[in-house]
Amino acid sequence: MRIVDIRETTISTGEKRSNAVMDFSDMTTGLVAVVTDVVRGGRPVVGYGFSGTGRYSLNSICRERMIPRILAANPESLLNEAGDNLDPFRVWSCMMQKEKPGGHGDRAVAVATLDMAVWDAAAKIAGEPLYAFLAKRYGNGELPDRVPVYVGGGYYAPGRGLTELQDEIRGHLDDGFTIIKMKIGGAPLDEDLRRIEAVLEVVPADRLAVDANGRFETGEALAYAGAIAPYRLRWFEEPGYPLDFDLQAEVGRGYDGPLATGENLMSTWDAKNLLRYGGMRPNKDYLQFDCALSYGICEYIRTIAMVEEAGWSRRRIYPHGGHLLSLQITAGLALGGTEAYPKTHQPVGGFTDGLRIADGYVGLPDLPGLGFEGKANFYRAVKALGAEDR
Repeated sequence: MRIVDIRETTISTGEKRSNAVMDFSDMTTGLVAVVTDVVRGGRPVVGYGFSGTGRYSLNSICRERMIPRILAANPESLLNEAGDNLDPFRVWSCMMQKEKPGGHGDRAVAVATLDMAVWDAAAKIAGEPLYAFLAKRYGNGELPDRVPVYVGGGYYAPGRGLTELQDEIRGHLDDGFTIIKMKIGGAPLDEDLRRIEAVLEVVPADRLAVDANGRFETGEALAYAGAIAPYRLRWFEEPGYPLDFDLQAEVGRGYDGPLATGENLMSTWDAKNLLRYGGMRPNKDYLQFDCALSYGICEYIRTIAMVEEAGWSRRRIYPHGGHLLSLQITAGLALGGTEAYPKTHQPVGGFTDGLRIADGYVGLPDLPGLGFEGKANFYRAVKALGAEDR
């Protein structure tokens, strides 16, 4: 058993919308295919990965550093002890050889892209959905049939007024979601308050979260926190720059409602510093580390262990991303819930086609691996790599 080839490409995921700090009109993502010599149904088992949502393709790092290391390795050094499957942790270590500590940034996304594909391949070789593969080996062994889910939306877009915003929220409720997250910080405070109040005409306050995407300096973050406090919202997400732990702690001291952050942290060390210095409250706040942006599942398992050692429950972790990877690790590692992007960040956003969402819960794919083959628009994109035609 061995990895015989790794293919990659970059595709556009651009859309005419924006949050408080960026627009997505020229967004890209990287796709990779890890091809093994295991054959099922007359075709090689292939694992697929992508560069997450809201990040540009980092395939140049994959192509120049990570992929050559994997292909040059002794194939047996990448297998588990039984020799009957890939060992994602050994592949991860192979990718990271000759890399200096720190320097997370774009490298964290590149490694996660390949890591995702390796886990997809390993679960397919085992003949299991990824969540089951994870639960049996790294979770509590329990296999849920659904997990809590919330939908990300409420972006800024040209010509988009309060009526259109309300119509979007009603559409999400009709789709089975009960918790909605909307963007703030891309307009003046008084305008954002009108947007929030318009949405509160459609959804209860305890089911509405707001996300500033790290937009504010301390004074503005505190002003927003004070203005929205009377609404008693589900949570206030990323009020300031992701690594400004002093700002996060100060907002926490002055804002009694739940806070959420972590999606832009790139490693277990970043997550540890958030818990050390960010004033996060384990009985109230939410951690949103994004597996696809932070070295992948191997590192995420290490991060969960660190979180629990710090006195937090893993149920306070709600992975950012809104895609199949976040869904699978939420179910497999017994996390609190997951985000969904069913209509944005395409073709990587959202879950397998036809997956049932009802009463704020989402079911789970029954396909081996991550379930990419059941998401038609994504599968068309990765099939173009020709990895299954060997």
